[in-house]
Amino acid sequence: MSTSVNTSASTSPKTYAAVDLGASSGRVMVGRVGPDSLELTEAHRFANRPVRLPEGLRWDVLALYGGVLDGLRAAGQADSIGIDSWAVDYGLLDADGALLANPVHYRDNRTEGVPEKVWATVPATELYAHTGLQYAPFNTLYQLVAAREHGQLARAERLLLIPDLLSYWLTGEQGTELTNASTTQLIDPRTGTWSQDIADRLGIDLGLFAPLRQPGDPAGVLRSEVLAEIGLTGPVPVTAVGSHDTASAVAAVPATERNFAYICTGTWSLAGLELDSPVLTDESRTANFTNELGLDGTVRYLRNVMGLWLLQECVRDWGNPDLTALLRDAAGVPALRSVVDAGDAAFLAPGRMPERIAEACRASGQPVPTTRAEITRCIIDSLALAHRRAIRDARRLADRPVDVVHIVGGGTRNTLLCQLTADACGLPVVAGPTEAAALGNVLVQARAQGDVGSLASMRALLARTQQLQSYTPGGDAAAWAEAEGRLSAP
Repeated sequence: MSTSVNTSASTSPKTYAAVDLGASSGRVMVGRVGPDSLELTEAHRFANRPVRLPEGLRWDVLALYGGVLDGLRAAGQADSIGIDSWAVDYGLLDADGALLANPVHYRDNRTEGVPEKVWATVPATELYAHTGLQYAPFNTLYQLVAAREHGQLARAERLLLIPDLLSYWLTGEQGTELTNASTTQLIDPRTGTWSQDIADRLGIDLGLFAPLRQPGDPAGVLRSEVLAEIGLTGPVPVTAVGSHDTASAVAAVPATERNFAYICTGTWSLAGLELDSPVLTDESRTANFTNELGLDGTVRYLRNVMGLWLLQECVRDWGNPDLTALLRDAAGVPALRSVVDAGDAAFLAPGRMPERIAEACRASGQPVPTTRAEITRCIIDSLALAHRRAIRDARRLADRPVDVVHIVGGGTRNTLLCQLTADACGLPVVAGPTEAAALGNVLVQARAQGDVGSLASMRALLARTQQLQSYTPGGDAAAWAEAEGRLSAP
């Protein structure tokens, strides 16, 4: 697969391997960057299948690492390697650097009741004022409190977030990349450093974390054993990128406008603004907005909603029917007949998604979707409505105008979702690139090698070289307002 090619005859582009791990699959992409060229091809894709053990839901991190090695072998010789993944989850190492257990999956239920215990020591208002992170039951902070209560930290000498764990296995060097660290609820977004006060009050030892790294910092070189296994010639540097996949994806938003909003679509939808400083008001907290750190001191001010997870779970439940046909049929269903709150934690766990969506519609007094097309249309309408609410609230809370919405990630392939998002927001939408996280990963590596300059120049290169699709808002604005009112009704 190739996203775009724009060749330059005068300079031979360097080659970068981007390891991009999502909640359902991983991929190793090969990026080639020149003065006016940006090419991305897929070297290897592999499944990411969590495993439910007697003790709970776990990531099969060894299979993931095997997939990474296979991908790097397929990618061939590279000038640098970077790794990004989902946020919040981690592995624990003992004093010898050995992994103690498979990392716990963020959808595991071990944090049930934990946030309330945390708030009894540090009230939610104070926690937000110090860390700026939205409430999510799986935040690393809550996971650590649960792990301590279950004795899982007793033998731990080091905690490495997922991309840093894989980087450690590749290089033998340990570090904690900042954009991902900012999702732990232990970073002060005003300073970009650990919040020692919060950690001390909750009994969390920040010494578990390796030293902080910035995107673009060196993260070591491939170990000789790794080089031999994947058939590369050393030295091959590993570069810290925006290792939270959303940080890499936002870096790859091809915005040439100043007043833009973004939606990173995939299993989750991350919708918001890029700011120079965090918004730490209590109104922002109650609206459930997060302040995560991005490239060059920027703040990713966004709301995290359930995203295409809702549709993915339905498709899995239905036996994986053809998605194109499903979306075509859904486009023929009357708009906004039934909607659900795509941010509702009731949809977080896997299983029975079609039934749960139907139950939510029944409980709110709306027509109950029964066919696959009706359920799919309910999901897409609901996601567009969630995007509308997030962008509108972000504009108000940050006091920033928005002229255009950029959609990046896997959801750019879903033309129905992109058009309905434009309709719901009443704003033009520019969709693309699809492999935004991998492109952002590649561009941070390229910048570390001197191939590109500022974040603005990275985005200008993306705008010139990537295939983008524009959507003009239409439809009935009053109908979207009425649907939104249904969700807020008692």
